[in-house]
This record gives sequence, C-alpha cells and structure tokens, in this order.
Amino acid sequence: MSTPTTPEDLTASTRAWHEQRLQRLQSEEGWLTLVGLFWLKEGEQTAGSAPESELDFPAGTPAKLGTFTRKGNTVSFQPAPGVQFTRNNNEPFTGGELKTDEKGSPDVVKLGSLNFQVILRGDKLGVRVKDSQAQARKEFHGIETYPASPTWKVTARFEPSATPRTLQVPNVLGTTEEMKAPGTLVFTVAGKEYRLTPVEEEGSNQLFIIFADETNHDATYGAGRFLYSDMPKDGQVVLDFNRSYNPPCAFTRFATCPLPPRGNRLAVRVEAGEKRYGDH
Repeated sequence: MSTPTTPEDLTASTRAWHEQRLQRLQSEEGWLTLVGLFWLKEGEQTAGSAPESELDFPAGTPAKLGTFTRKGNTVSFQPAPGVQFTRNNNEPFTGGELKTDEKGSPDVVKLGSLNFQVILRGDKLGVRVKDSQAQARKEFHGIETYPASPTWKVTARFEPSATPRTLQVPNVLGTTEEMKAPGTLVFTVAGKEYRLTPVEEEGSNQLFIIFADETNHDATYGAGRFLYSDMPKDGQVVLDFNRSYNPPCAFTRFATCPLPPRGNRLAVRVEAGEKRYGDH
C-alpha cells in the first residue's frame, strides 16, 4: 500500500532530496572527481604521468610522482624528490604507511587538485585517485528523473531472518562481498507482490537496497540502482522508490560498485527515481 502523502508534498520533498544528492555528487570529494583506480601487486610500483610509470596517473600530474609499496595488506608511499604532498589535515607528508578504508576513514594524500587514498576490496588493495578539476565534474549537467509519484512510495512488510544471515553481494570487479541481511521486504504494486532483500552497512542506521528492474533495459542505468530506507518500525519499512539513484559506476569506470544480489531483480518497471546519465 502507498503511504499517505499529497502529490505536492511528495514532489517538493523529492526535489529537495535530489538537490542535496546532486550537491554531494558535485562536491570536491564527490564521485565526479574520480579519475583513476590502480590495483597494487606485491612489492614496489612507480607512479606518475611518465609513460614508463607502472601506475599511469592522469596527464597533468608530475612525470615521477613517487613509489607505492605493498606488503601483504599494508601499503606505503614514498614521494619522488621535489614533489611535496600533504596528508589529511594538510600536514606535510614525506612518506610512510597509509591507512586504508578497511576500518573507516583512510589517509588522504593531496597534491594540488589531486588526491589519492588506498582502498581494500576483498584481497585487493587499490589506489583511488580523485581530481577536483576533473572534466566529468566540470561538464556535469544534472540527472533526469521520473516525476515523483505516490505509486512508488510504498509500505513494505519486514520479515526478519530467523537466524543471523549474510548475503553474497556481487560487484563490478567480479568478486563478491558478504553483507548482513536482516530480513526480507515484501510489498505490493498494482496488485502484485514483490520482494527485496536489504543489507546493512557497517556504521549505518539505514537499510541499503541494491535492486534491478525492467527499466534498466532502456531508461535507467543498466546495472541497477540504489535505495536507502529507515530501519523497520512496527514491522514495516517505507520504500520511496522516487529516491532511487544511480550508483557511482554510472558516472565513472573507476568505481567498485556492488550489483543487485540474486532475488533483487524486480519483474516490473520501476518508473521512479533517477534515469540514465549520458550514455551509461
């Protein structure tokens, strides 16, 4: 069933939510600034814009940027002579081990408009590179959306898992990640019942839903979309598909997006939320 709301209220609240979403996307740390992702092998790897660099950083960065060294699950970086970096709160960084994003905020190393951090994905360690002057950020022209509709703001019944459960969530890297799945969301649209399995992210107080639907073939991002909801209250969860949005991979090939898990592919056109961006 739909939750009580007027079309005017829904349109206004959806517009306000989407404006905030676009502000985050276009910020200096938003996904539009992502310009590189390099997976590290064991040992030393040189970085820079020079052709002989093992990690080929974007044009405009120093020819010789420095050297990354991976030892198991630890990574250190040694800047090249004469290249001056800062780390985190603009403290000078002359080299050393870098904290990954495994347990919260990673170290962020900066050089001008460029910054990088080390990410851990399964057993893969990578260097994620962002540039606040990236072309994608400069040329961003907004995201087309479906008109907000009360049809797509529904109340789902939450069926909790009888025992603690994890879900294998695939990603664009071809690997899977185990995530906590607290139960199942059951809802009805146009008289037909559908089910989705949400997951819980560490440190979050919301449910995260990664889903696909029939619009992915022609109108929305082909690999699916994301949606967040509040935690269950009195056995119910409000799913506002008007706030469905594109994953980072819709804007950059350097993101490591999760994909809809098995069972989260809806056999219906969810004509709500964000549409495709550009030719993605």
